Amino acid sequence: MQTFSVRGKLVDLRSKSIHHSEVFISEGKIKHISPIREKATEQLPFILPGFIDSHVHIESSMLVPSEFAKLAVVHGTVATISDPHEIANVCGIDGVEYMIENGKTVPFKFHFGAPSCVPATDFETAGATLDSAAVEKLLHNADIYYLSEMMNFPGVLNNDDEVMAKIASAKRAKKPVDGHAPGLRGDAARQYAAAGITTDHECFTKEEALDKLNCGMKILIREGSAAKNFDALIDLLNDHHENIMFCSDDKHPDSLVEGHINHLCARAVKKGIDVFKVLRAACLNPVEHYSMKVGILGTGDPADFILVEDLQDFIVTATYVNGHLVAEKGRSLIMTSKSGIINNFNCQPISENDLAINWSGEREIPVIGAQDGQLITDKLYLEPTVADNRMISDTHKDLLKMVVVNRYQHSKPSICFVKNFGLRQGAIASSVAHDSHNVIAVGVDDESLSKAINMVIAHKGGVSCVKNDLEIIVPLPVAGLMSNDDGYHIAAQYALIDKHAKEAGSTLSSPFMTLSFMALLVIPHLKLSDLGLFDGDKFSFIEK
Repeated sequence: MQTFSVRGKLVDLRSKSIHHSEVFISEGKIKHISPIREKATEQLPFILPGFIDSHVHIESSMLVPSEFAKLAVVHGTVATISDPHEIANVCGIDGVEYMIENGKTVPFKFHFGAPSCVPATDFETAGATLDSAAVEKLLHNADIYYLSEMMNFPGVLNNDDEVMAKIASAKRAKKPVDGHAPGLRGDAARQYAAAGITTDHECFTKEEALDKLNCGMKILIREGSAAKNFDALIDLLNDHHENIMFCSDDKHPDSLVEGHINHLCARAVKKGIDVFKVLRAACLNPVEHYSMKVGILGTGDPADFILVEDLQDFIVTATYVNGHLVAEKGRSLIMTSKSGIINNFNCQPISENDLAINWSGEREIPVIGAQDGQLITDKLYLEPTVADNRMISDTHKDLLKMVVVNRYQHSKPSICFVKNFGLRQGAIASSVAHDSHNVIAVGVDDESLSKAINMVIAHKGGVSCVKNDLEIIVPLPVAGLMSNDDGYHIAAQYALIDKHAKEAGSTLSSPFMTLSFMALLVIPHLKLSDLGLFDGDKFSFIEK
């Protein structure tokens, strides 16, 4: 491997100091670091450890890991803590192994976890089940670094045998356990943390995050394509920088083209937060917490580092992983290589008649209230619009029909109504529907809904949009979640279909991402699974 050196202003995060240095790299590692004694060093770039996304579902980028890496390195990201929960719900352990092997094909440091909740609940149909024995087997894999987010926090609080067995396996393997407990406070939060849960990325308020920090948990500040908690939580970095990390959780491909963790660093510095505290959260804390195989600019470390123009905007000019130059001046040097396909998709097309809902005379019905930029939803009770004794979508009220179709076997669609999508015409549909990834759709009439859904079914996965005479789909052949095509091409195609959804009237900043979370039962308050309308507060179905 090439021996070379890089000159710049080296940012030492442990000593909180900056030194004019020359970094010598040999065989993929930092051989030694020497001071630069010349005075004319103002034009040198800053040398930083690479950025790390401390919790992300790669599948939500709609790209296989190798293509995610291709886009992410441009922004200085060298590694991720990646929960393969989405593909595991579709394809089980085979899906997890697919992600690991595909990730190894590129110079990037994916650190995958063992999914803890497959399926996430018993109130939906998934494609696989990972019991405690399967999770323990995964945790013995050297390519698995932690137990992924324990979404079944009621199971933790009630000492469920299977849940506690999974946590015990992680403890025996000496691997951390990630948390997922939106809204959990007080004694319940303390009990959750005491079980061995070490992180949480679901805090919506500063008060909730402080509560969990006081319980000994680390807080991940999330800013993804749908859930955006940066503004609510970023001030915590001032006093709790040793226990804070940055993550995206779910990031669509067009958003990934624009930026990644580098954008969060720039926003934090603009708020007046000390740059060393910011970079500790972005670069150092994840490495230490998860025992990542990522260098942090120490002698003998893997040569994982980036060059940036300044410590305000964090414009990345070069990214190195194991001494390989993987991105330079906004251009990725990772090449696309078509990967294989894995999938689990067995449903049949539906008809318009399958989507009809007879009205039984109720004056108010339960309605999901979508929230832009949040995973949480409102539980509303509104008067339905009725025609020919059937409940129908009403664009004037922004009260639209939502449908979930079981993708693993042919069964009757599950239907409810949702508010705040804003569609004035047509429909959108997706096989990305957390967590079981059945087909989900929202639309203004049954004809459009059936067309959008059947396009997804015909391609065995994808995101589709129907409006007027337009019918468009971005196929996702890998587990119905990802494309194995060039990442930039998929980002452009996704941006186009997102544009069409907004032209159809959607007022949401990311309509497809928001749609994908309308079936996520573990986030309150009201969601729709393929088995029915679900009350996330009572953790039971709404009675019909």
